[in-house]
Amino acid sequence: MENQLLNANTQKFWKEQYDLDGFIYIPGFLSLDEISALRKELDSLDLNKMPPEKVYYENKERPDTLKQLQHLFNYSPLFKETMFESKFTELANLLLGEKAIGKNMQFFNKPPKLGKPTPPHQDGYYFMLEPQNAITMWLALEDVDEENGCVRYVKGSHKEGMRPHGRTAVLGFSQAMLDFPQESDLQHEVYFRVKPGDLLAHHSLTIHWADGNQSENRTRKSLGFIYYGENAKVDEAAHKFYQEKLARELKEKDSI
Repeated sequence: MENQLLNANTQKFWKEQYDLDGFIYIPGFLSLDEISALRKELDSLDLNKMPPEKVYYENKERPDTLKQLQHLFNYSPLFKETMFESKFTELANLLLGEKAIGKNMQFFNKPPKLGKPTPPHQDGYYFMLEPQNAITMWLALEDVDEENGCVRYVKGSHKEGMRPHGRTAVLGFSQAMLDFPQESDLQHEVYFRVKPGDLLAHHSLTIHWADGNQSENRTRKSLGFIYYGENAKVDEAAHKFYQEKLARELKEKDSI
């Protein structure tokens, strides 16, 4: 996978847009051949060899309802290279303004008619960082639009700090904003229809959400990448407590 970004002027534009809006949209970040290789690698994974807390289904009795896979770089050399030695890392370095530390590579899907909406949230609430200098990238593996669950942002919301969050019943997204939407949120809403290889990248404080999948036969497959700035420190005790509590709750609900 080619790991060289475009020229300096393009990089400057991306950085300025990211700092201003809290996100950027890059069409065609990967080629269709690169997307095909990633999809083949996903299909080749033996999910039975992955820890159950890394594999989420909408319905455990139905393999076709696979919803999320966590830490993909631990199970594939290609995914490890994509996470740590590619232009994803270069882009993270650029947008964070410091060395990027790769934390998670995820698979996301919303199965037809079953894929639930992703509640409005800020990733930083999960990350528990100080300072909040982290980035999430979302790579489309197929066409995504309003019907099967496009991503939506509140432009500029990363400048307003952390909003209050509370517990949800949505698998994989256990927290949602409690005071959403406010009038200003709706006034600054932006959404994206994307094609395979298109990339969205957003700041850890940017408010975002996604529609459910209302289609009869379309999936909604994507990859997610999470990077922290090297100077962003995690509250390790709080983070461990949260992860252990979440795992217990998922097991109690028979979701993993």
